[in-house]
Amino acid sequence: MSVIITDAGFAADDWDCGFRVADDTPANDSPQAIDLPSDTAPNVLSRLTNAPMIRIDFPSSADGRGFTLAQILRRAGFTGRLRARGHVLADQYGMARRSGFDEVEIDAALAARQPEPQWLARANWQSHNYQARLRG
Repeated sequence: MSVIITDAGFAADDWDCGFRVADDTPANDSPQAIDLPSDTAPNVLSRLTNAPMIRIDFPSSADGRGFTLAQILRRAGFTGRLRARGHVLADQYGMARRSGFDEVEIDAALAARQPEPQWLARANWQSHNYQARLRG
């Protein structure tokens, strides 16, 4: 079972249209969300901007490529839901939100190790970064 994390805390997954891998089918032909691996080539992203939702995989908490993919998608005009999935830690939540993610999906085991209060402590991501502290 997955746990969805937003600025409001833990929630159940409300996405019920399914997921598919990115392929040559235009994103606007399907109500399904698109699953992207962290090693997706950036040149693929511009044709996905009409998808209702994109979920980017984080195979390891040390793999930051998903943050870059999120920024590229947002700069390309993607306005749908953007979800980080996998090994994202509570300490990385602010970076995920600043990169353009709307939510994070983790498994129940990680949610047990890093309970909701740890994520909520980072929910004020807009003012808790070094740039905001410098502007002071």
